[in-house]
Amino acid sequence: MAFHILGVRHHGPGSARSVQAALNSIQPDVILLEGPPEADSLVGSVGNPELQPPVALLLYVPDAPQRAVFYPFASFSPEWQALRYANTHSVPLRFMDLPMANQLLPPRVPIEKQQGPIDAETISEAVPQAATIPPALANEEEVDDDEENDSIPEGVDVNDPRMQRAMEIRMDPIGFAARLAGYSDGERWWEHLVEQRQNTDEVFAAVMELMQAMREDCTDLISLREQRREATMRQTMRATQKEGFQKIAVICGAWHGPALLTLPPAKHDNEILKGLPKVKIAATWIPWSHGRLARASGYGAGVNAPGWYQHLFNHPHNPMPGWMSRAARVFRAEGQDGSPAHAIEATRLADTLASLRGAPLPGLPEAMEAIRTIYCFGQDAPLRLLEEKLLVNEKLGKVPDDVPQVPIATDLAREQKRLRMPPEASHKVYDLDLRKPNDLDRSRLLHRLNLLSLPWGKVQTTRGKSGTFHEIWNTLWKPEFALTLIEASTWGNTLMEAAASRVFNDSQKSASLPELTTLLDAVLLAHLPESVGKLLERLQNVAAVTTDLPHLMEALPPLANINRYGDIRQTDTSAVAEVVSGLVARICVGLVPACSSMNDEAAKQMSGLMGSTDQAVSLLENTEHATAWNHTLEKLSTDGALHGLVTGRATRILFDRKLIPADELNRRMSLSLSTANGSTQGGYWLEGFLSGSGLVLLHHPDLLKLVDAFIGELGDDHFTGLLPLLRRTFTAFSAPERRQIGEHLLGQGGTGSSPVLALQSGWDSERSQCLLPTLRLFLGLNPESLA
Repeated sequence: MAFHILGVRHHGPGSARSVQAALNSIQPDVILLEGPPEADSLVGSVGNPELQPPVALLLYVPDAPQRAVFYPFASFSPEWQALRYANTHSVPLRFMDLPMANQLLPPRVPIEKQQGPIDAETISEAVPQAATIPPALANEEEVDDDEENDSIPEGVDVNDPRMQRAMEIRMDPIGFAARLAGYSDGERWWEHLVEQRQNTDEVFAAVMELMQAMREDCTDLISLREQRREATMRQTMRATQKEGFQKIAVICGAWHGPALLTLPPAKHDNEILKGLPKVKIAATWIPWSHGRLARASGYGAGVNAPGWYQHLFNHPHNPMPGWMSRAARVFRAEGQDGSPAHAIEATRLADTLASLRGAPLPGLPEAMEAIRTIYCFGQDAPLRLLEEKLLVNEKLGKVPDDVPQVPIATDLAREQKRLRMPPEASHKVYDLDLRKPNDLDRSRLLHRLNLLSLPWGKVQTTRGKSGTFHEIWNTLWKPEFALTLIEASTWGNTLMEAAASRVFNDSQKSASLPELTTLLDAVLLAHLPESVGKLLERLQNVAAVTTDLPHLMEALPPLANINRYGDIRQTDTSAVAEVVSGLVARICVGLVPACSSMNDEAAKQMSGLMGSTDQAVSLLENTEHATAWNHTLEKLSTDGALHGLVTGRATRILFDRKLIPADELNRRMSLSLSTANGSTQGGYWLEGFLSGSGLVLLHHPDLLKLVDAFIGELGDDHFTGLLPLLRRTFTAFSAPERRQIGEHLLGQGGTGSSPVLALQSGWDSERSQCLLPTLRLFLGLNPESLA
């Protein structure tokens, strides 16, 4: 027999060991492996010691890199062990799946109606340049968008009980077999059947027999795409046999094994593969991570606990002692108890549980139950400490420098090495002092990547340090960033060049002044000096024709930040200062007319914009700008025809700037909250004045009295109408502020001059006595407590 079919489960340590044993027994002269033929040229890289799993094959369409697919491998993947065997024993290895050239087709291109190559223009029309698609995590995942290829064939009655059973089998054959065997979890059944097996003899024959039985019920559900994949595998087998190879090892997903047992006449396979459209494909190796191998990441062929499978592969005969020792180390690192005695007792308990359940070795359920009992005293919460560091055991693979890469990826790798910022699959925090050249370059790198839609790092809120000189970045490298880099390569061959091109493109598309100012801020943070001039020119042109005052106000804060902190980043902000001066002048001239005849929603938006504009003017530290802004606020605060939110907000800003004395503020508040002014207008004025903080009421008891009197004098109808507004105002205060205000009103937190809430008229003391016994009972008080 020339062919040896080895049906495996992707990413299974037991399958990996079985493949190792089978290949050593067969000693094949060629290996055929389920996978994309376009990656054949990359097989030789497996012998490079710098290629360390987990890694993945990335295949993509160069003209439309959004169309891409990943084939991930871990050290415990049977396919990886086949690759290593081929390299170690100098055995040729070929991938035998349907080429990605026939699968990564643009959307809305029916596979039956188009023949021959698909040009780049067709691809770019079908897939927008700036679009991104979720990576199709391969082996058993669907990777095309042609619904006809993967839909249920015509004529199938989905309501037929037999067909429903077949559909259940096809969706999850391992899970279906597990349920028949009395297991609630397919992964646990497979682990007991295969992963923990010490003797691998006949395991492939048993799996093949099981899959044959299941496929017999699913003959009508084999999709067109799946038929094409299996036809390609058989074609590759025939071609290999014709070359004269005598011992051919065929390694594929267990589900496909029965379709490869016999080779029917080639005519049918040739017909089903005839005239398939195709696109140009590029392939490379990229680092992968254990987290992306986990089923929780959305990977259909993933496993529940990659860290456990890695440990099981490394320690197949007696995994428990090492696993329990690792758990102890994790607990100790987190300040929890984890002694050798814990490890010994947990190991014994796991072995006992396995014996009681008839398992050959303790599995992950037994291990975690033992840890919960011994380490955690039956509590579930401490187990969360083990999720990332033990169950996932997060690690990022490595790829050698000689692997084909787009130039921008090479540039990034060079920068990461120069700045000592290795990509890591777990969170790492960088506290950057921008006065240090190396830290400044790190900041610029991360900002450039963000401009290219590659969020390796996110800026965190700075606490306890000067925001001028410090940036806190939280970094996390994700494997799919490799695809993002390929997409970014369309903008340039280096990070600086690509970021500058992307910025220019975005600036030409945007006609919004706030978007342009935010983009300018990002450009200066990323230190793209060549882009600043072009962007400023675009900004000035848009600002000159912008008549929407809210847009002008939204645009000011980013420019103020640039103008104030630009010298820290060694950037020239003189041109920005000119734009800022023009914006401030236009805002001050147009703000009062713009605030007339506002509805509630527009007034609320304007109140927020006034606060951000005030902060921006303060940052500028320009006397001329501050004078003009204060003059505008004074007009707003004294214009009784404007919405109360606007006048109240303007009054508060002036008071915080110490431009309104306390007695004058008392007078203005009295007028605004008077009944002659209307309760609704007074309520909105109060909301605008108190927006953001209630400390002003605590520092000025007279103002608190005015507010208390205003609310107390409201009639029932007016109070009901204003209650949502008042609740919104006071619930925005911090809990300590609300508590202190309440204490002042009750005469407990201040000088005692604040009014004490009096009982309303009409209080019936005799009727209230009837409630006291029940209240004492509810509150558990003694009989005299409420007397």
